[in-house]
Amino acid sequence: MTAEMTYTGSDLLVQALRDEGVDTMFGYPGGAIIPVFDTLYRKHFNTLLVRHEQGAAHAAEGYAKSTGRPGVLMVTSGPGATNAITGIADAQRDSVPMVVFTGQVGTGAIGHDAFQEVNVLDLMTPVTKHTYQFKTTEEIPAVIHEAFALAKGGRPGPVVIDMPKDLMTGTVNELPDAKPAPAPAPRQADQATVEQVAKAFAEAKRPLVVIGNGAVGAGAEQEVNTLVHKFQLPFATTLLGLGVVPSEDEFFLGMGGMHGSYAANQALEEADFVLGIGVRFEDRFATKPDKFTPKATLVQIDVDPNEKNRNVNADFALEGDARAVLNQFLGAVESTTPHQEWLDQVAAWNQERPFAYQDDEGSFAPEAVIKEIGRQTQGRAYVVTDVGQHQMWAAQFYPFTFPRQLITSGGFGTMGFGIPAAIGTQFAHRDDQVVLFTGDGSLQMTSEELDVASQYNLNLKVVLFNNQRLGMVRQWQDLFFAKRRAMTVLDHQPNFAKLADAYGFDYRDLDLNGDWQAQIARFLQKPGPGMLEVQVDPDHQAMPMIFPGNSNGELYDENYDN
Repeated sequence: MTAEMTYTGSDLLVQALRDEGVDTMFGYPGGAIIPVFDTLYRKHFNTLLVRHEQGAAHAAEGYAKSTGRPGVLMVTSGPGATNAITGIADAQRDSVPMVVFTGQVGTGAIGHDAFQEVNVLDLMTPVTKHTYQFKTTEEIPAVIHEAFALAKGGRPGPVVIDMPKDLMTGTVNELPDAKPAPAPAPRQADQATVEQVAKAFAEAKRPLVVIGNGAVGAGAEQEVNTLVHKFQLPFATTLLGLGVVPSEDEFFLGMGGMHGSYAANQALEEADFVLGIGVRFEDRFATKPDKFTPKATLVQIDVDPNEKNRNVNADFALEGDARAVLNQFLGAVESTTPHQEWLDQVAAWNQERPFAYQDDEGSFAPEAVIKEIGRQTQGRAYVVTDVGQHQMWAAQFYPFTFPRQLITSGGFGTMGFGIPAAIGTQFAHRDDQVVLFTGDGSLQMTSEELDVASQYNLNLKVVLFNNQRLGMVRQWQDLFFAKRRAMTVLDHQPNFAKLADAYGFDYRDLDLNGDWQAQIARFLQKPGPGMLEVQVDPDHQAMPMIFPGNSNGELYDENYDN
């Protein structure tokens, strides 16, 4: 571009995206944003057409979760914007950096219930970090750069920019002088408080580390690894903290919380010092807040001051970037109290009741299939899940080896997340293996996005666990509602083989009577999109489980307690 040219608002938008280093955007066009999509087309900007706006949001999440860079999507006004809300809310709950562009009617029509008009700012405010609406064409680059900085900074999250149509076709004669903002220095915690925490840690006899999503977002894996190995600390993770330290690590106790391991949950009950790194201590992890870590000095590291004492009362709150705070903490600790007896105890818990499962006659144990896929991919695949029993089985039995490897909907629990999120992950990592574990309920919520994987010949492998149930809800009904399976029995299903074929997927039905390990190998090794259907007993449970109202130490597991 040169200063003698005339630039439309759409021109300014595309240039700002390129200045931000955006290489991929997911979108769906519509009347209010035809001019913008026309500019994207003419300027050869890499924009990928999804099949539904919710798919655009989840695909952007998959891209962002697996890379740490903001996911970007663009949808039209009205129903385009409202269709994307679920994915935006999902991103907000899991602290996913995302920039969302929504089309809007012209400024003169706003507030008049024009065709496909909706008040985007009021709708999106509760589920975003911030919302913008362009007021002039000249401000477009500055607003975009501010939005990207906000989406990435502090606790990451989604930012929405509403684009009135007339401002995108409006023109300016000079390029506005606006560039991406430099990344701010990671925020450190109060040093005096860090030193207090270091002193308490040094005196602990039963220390425990809990790794959460904030450690992932801060890129703190090196500091976490240094901490746990330098001081030989047993550690647990939240669902979204899996992979920061490899699952095979000698000090790993498993995921804690409602479907977490016996060892992790017992350690939470008995520890005298718990260091939570980027953990919100929400209700699926701290299942009974007033009884959580009853014997411990509880420390919470979190970049978001709003999370301080929000779910549980911590003895110390270290407000700051997890990586920066851990460096402070490591510098403040000089020595620790020997705790070999504690290490022996948690090792005994690990051996006493590891994750287990039951083989079902006439169908596959889904945990066995996940373990085998983990073995064959050497724990190196990007693992995407939908939400339900299969999500917990994957978290328990896949051998995670690196951060940002598990791509799942944590805090919002969105069925239908899986297929588009897997597509976004695969676009971000074209040369890597991406495996999606999904269920027969979840898959049908966003199955139209299979067409995107087929169109681009993505090497996406979909593992469909078919139990003809909405499995997790069915499990709760059986346990707590006298087995009244209200609206959870899917006894009328599509022919998934024909569905896969219609979308150009290589379909396979895992045969229990054959060499199923070899079948999985052939499925994974064949290039291109594939679907493997696995028949699962309708009554197969996701165990262990902490029942509602119980504390972390009150863990039920039918594999051991019957």
